[in-house]
Amino acid sequence: MTIANDWRTKSANQTRLAFGQALLELAASHDDVVALSSDTQDLLGIREYIEHYPDRFIEAGIAEQDTIGISSGLATVGLRPYVCGYAPFVTARAIEQVRNDVAYANQKVVIGAAASGISLGVSGGTHHAIEDLATTCSFQHMTVIVPADVNEAYKATIASYDIDGPVYIRLGGRTPEPPITDPDAPFTLGKATQLRAGNDVTVIAIGCMVELAVKASQALESEGIGARVINMSTVKPLDREAVLRAASETKGIVVAEEHHLTGGLGSTIAALLAEEQPTRMQFVCMPDEFAMVGPTVPLRVHYGLSADAVAAACRKLLGTK
Repeated sequence: MTIANDWRTKSANQTRLAFGQALLELAASHDDVVALSSDTQDLLGIREYIEHYPDRFIEAGIAEQDTIGISSGLATVGLRPYVCGYAPFVTARAIEQVRNDVAYANQKVVIGAAASGISLGVSGGTHHAIEDLATTCSFQHMTVIVPADVNEAYKATIASYDIDGPVYIRLGGRTPEPPITDPDAPFTLGKATQLRAGNDVTVIAIGCMVELAVKASQALESEGIGARVINMSTVKPLDREAVLRAASETKGIVVAEEHHLTGGLGSTIAALLAEEQPTRMQFVCMPDEFAMVGPTVPLRVHYGLSADAVAAACRKLLGTK
């Protein structure tokens, strides 16, 4: 079985669904691929997978601890488990299992974590995942990927099969994520991609903030400001070379992420630069508080996760405002 090119249509500009489409392709190519769900068959769009591969599917129900534990057991006997879960539950409720059963044991388990950040804003704090990078990036052996759009989500999921160790793929919710990356470009683990050129300031962004960073760069261009945009789709391992090069070639770095500053991409980059090349920085991220309830896009604007906010951070860093 080979999946036709209609996977993009079926993904509907949502990275969570692109993960499910890639999983279908992986199962067609590899007999050892097994999918596990924590009552997330629709969240990650895997009903088509279940239809084709019912004997390679496990529904564990709303029991993330069990799902992660089972996945570790399957990996132990040589299978390649792909966990379909909610980011806030996989990285909070099941954090002990992720740490001990998967990361500590260095198991080849891929966790597709949908509804990250505040993409399920209307569901409230229990369904927000704005600390998940802090936990997953802190675990040894763990690879952490944050796709910017469906193109990257699909390719990163396919590439995850060849990663020798646990993988956390941070996916969005039900809010569309417009395509922003080159659909024909290969996904290279640990390598950032430059989406916009510029020598005045660099914006390093992940996930939903990549599109907003590009819009900010376009707006700043009309003001005579060249804002380089880097998509850091692999948060761990970090592309150190891309960060250090941006620090050398521009006047400073703005980091944009839908996550707390503590333990996120911003603090990771700041730690690198503090040691290797002190650089002026600004951060566009979630404040140190639990997010309120509300529709996703207005909620992001409320917390300053917008193209205007990214542009403002660039101006502030350059001292033009």
